[in-house]
Amino acid sequence: MTQHNDLAALDKAHALHPWTHFESFERDGPMVITRGKGCDLWDVDGKRYLDAVGGLWCTNIGLGRKEMAQAIAEQAERLGFANTFVDQSHDPQALLSAKLAQIAPEGLNRVHFTTGGSTAIDSAYRMVQFVQAARGFEGRTHVIARRHSYHGSTFVSMSLGMRDGDRSPEFTYKSDTIHHVEAPYVYRRPEGMSVEEFEDSLIAEFEAKIEEVGAEKIAAFFAEPIQASGGVLVPPPGYLKRMWEVCQRHGILFVADEVVTGFGRCGEWFASETIYGVTPDIICCAKGLSSGYQPIGAVIFSDDLWLDMSGDRWYTSGFTYSGHPVACAAALKNIEIIEDEGLLSHAKEMGALFQQALHGLEDLPIVGDVRGHTLIGCVENVADKTTRRDFDEGIDIGRRITDAAEARGLIVRPMGSLNVMSPPLVITPDQIDFVAEILRAAIIEVTDQLVRDGVKIG
Repeated sequence: MTQHNDLAALDKAHALHPWTHFESFERDGPMVITRGKGCDLWDVDGKRYLDAVGGLWCTNIGLGRKEMAQAIAEQAERLGFANTFVDQSHDPQALLSAKLAQIAPEGLNRVHFTTGGSTAIDSAYRMVQFVQAARGFEGRTHVIARRHSYHGSTFVSMSLGMRDGDRSPEFTYKSDTIHHVEAPYVYRRPEGMSVEEFEDSLIAEFEAKIEEVGAEKIAAFFAEPIQASGGVLVPPPGYLKRMWEVCQRHGILFVADEVVTGFGRCGEWFASETIYGVTPDIICCAKGLSSGYQPIGAVIFSDDLWLDMSGDRWYTSGFTYSGHPVACAAALKNIEIIEDEGLLSHAKEMGALFQQALHGLEDLPIVGDVRGHTLIGCVENVADKTTRRDFDEGIDIGRRITDAAEARGLIVRPMGSLNVMSPPLVITPDQIDFVAEILRAAIIEVTDQLVRDGVKIG
């Protein structure tokens, strides 16, 4: 039987991980996970962890579901692959397309399948230009996104994103037609500015950017309802709808990146319309679409866009695995489980407890801000709560806290000064208590060590 050291050594010798930091990976190697059930993971040594990250925002219905394994196996045996190019389809794609149209906002009845979130964003980027050209606006090739955003890791989706630390100088990015405006980072708004004034300034900046670029050149605005990987930036209540209204006035398509917020993460199928009052032209989704059991993404778009694109023209975009039958079968079973088990309402109930538990950490001396929505949470750690002064980058405060939590059996995600969480929708009150208890202990341990090392706190 292959042991831990063998697996870690094999991985270390051969695998290039997403977001590898070469120096530390070569020094420390990987954590090897071998089993998962519900919210829990076990490593190769048998140590158990509560996964408060939910994989990567994606294990919504929890791991180890036999009904998911059965649905995947049955579909693989019956029809393991069929392509969906041009005019060929299969029953799982047809059924899943119809189901997504049913649960999406009214009017968004068309679906283009991809292999995940990055390729959904990449496909939407191509689609908005196709639509505008089909409408007779060939010059509308520019798009606007936001700082502190993450939209994926293909060339275009990474260029759309603008998250701290993502722009490695060894890579290149598309910048000539992609523009960025400020994010609704409420905690870091200018000193002395109210939330209402901050929201007004963001809208004004957006209008100014449109004027600078020229509305006649802009195809679309890309926005996550909550900027997840950019730091769980929850917008002021009226912000997103006002941004959408600006788009409406200027003929700019609104693309909602709901890769994280879709399928119950915020207690709704989708967050844009139900929570923020926005009916997008396009919704990009993935992650919770299959709860991570199969790689699949989707671009859900309006009948109006379909009509604009229709006619004697070819839509030359898609992937070999677009609408893969096994992935579609997994997504159908996943949605069925969410419905049958009432996981949207459960997420709201647990989300209220989760947010309350995280806010209970605000008394700690380095916890500057706690923010989130339903089952998305973030703790922002600062060296001085009064001035919001950050820790020196070399301290790597988020990673230190993550490591201390991991040693106690809790997985949270470090992002610079942040610790981010997105637990499965099936989380229980006891597990929420465990997350808060362990995270508190980890923060206290790290704070005490920093003080002993002479780091100034406060």
